[in-house]
Order: sequence, then C-alpha cells, then structure tokens
Amino acid sequence: MAETKYGKYIIREPLEKGRVAPSLHICAEDDCAGAKFPNFPIECQLLCITKPATMISEPHAHDVDEIFFLFGGNPMNYFDFGAEIEIFLGEEGESHIINTTSIIYVPKGLIHCPVIIRRVDKPIQWMHIMLAPRYSVSIGDISLHPLHSSRQYYSPEEIIKLRGGTPEGK
Repeated sequence: MAETKYGKYIIREPLEKGRVAPSLHICAEDDCAGAKFPNFPIECQLLCITKPATMISEPHAHDVDEIFFLFGGNPMNYFDFGAEIEIFLGEEGESHIINTTSIIYVPKGLIHCPVIIRRVDKPIQWMHIMLAPRYSVSIGDISLHPLHSSRQYYSPEEIIKLRGGTPEGK
C-alpha cells in the first residue's frame, strides 16, 4: 500500500502480549510501537482484564504523575463494573478496594502498589497513563515491573486468529 502524507501517524494493531492480558500500548521506548514517534510525550497502556491476577506486586513511585482509569468493559455502559481490585497507596500501604468505575490519580513521588485483581465477574478495562515518554521509577526496582520486561508482539497469524479467523475480522 502506498504511504500517504499523514498515514505515518497511524499505528495499526499495536497489540502487545501482556503478562496479565493483551494490551494496546504506546510510549517512546525503543521496543514500543510508539517509537516511530521520537517525541511522543506519554506512556499509555490499555488492558481488558478478564481474570484475577496481581498486576504489579512491588511498591514503587515515579518522578511524574500517573493516572489509572478502571471502567466496565461494556462500551455502552462504562459503569457496568464487575470486578474487585485492591490497590495500596502511600508508604503505609493504605488499602483501597475498587469495585466501581474509578480514576486513580497517583501524584509524582507517591508510593503505590501492589495492585491485586481479586475478582472479575465480567471483563473490565484498565488504562494506565504516565505523563512521561518512558516508564521509569524513582523508588523501587524497575526490573520487577511487568511493563519493563521485554515486549512481545503478536504475529500476523495470531492477529488473524484474534480477529476471528479472517484478515479483516469479518
């Protein structure tokens, strides 16, 4: 297909094989689909959570702000939230149970985690946005964080299977 003037701004199917779930992910790290945009300003990931798991086990903090969006998996009703998630905030490890659509603001320097998905009755969406081009930590061990592990992408054959068996997903 011939390249168009603005087609360079579209990343098609930037799906990563995530540890917890497949994810849409973009940032400015070299092994990320977003690396084609050298000045991309944020790190962003979207996951569809379908089963219990520990997303992030180690407490850590960042030098930038971070935001988590947790919402129901039904695009016609984001308030249709069928899960229970426990997140720990602060040096004290203050526990918070998330069982409704929520936005969690994590100011720079705030220690947070673990994040434990305790129950999933129906799929929910998890979006993480870090206001920096690359994921990094200021407190904690980055090597223990699942976003830091090497990225794996789906092959064209796997994408066809995920779409339902046809190249166009029809």
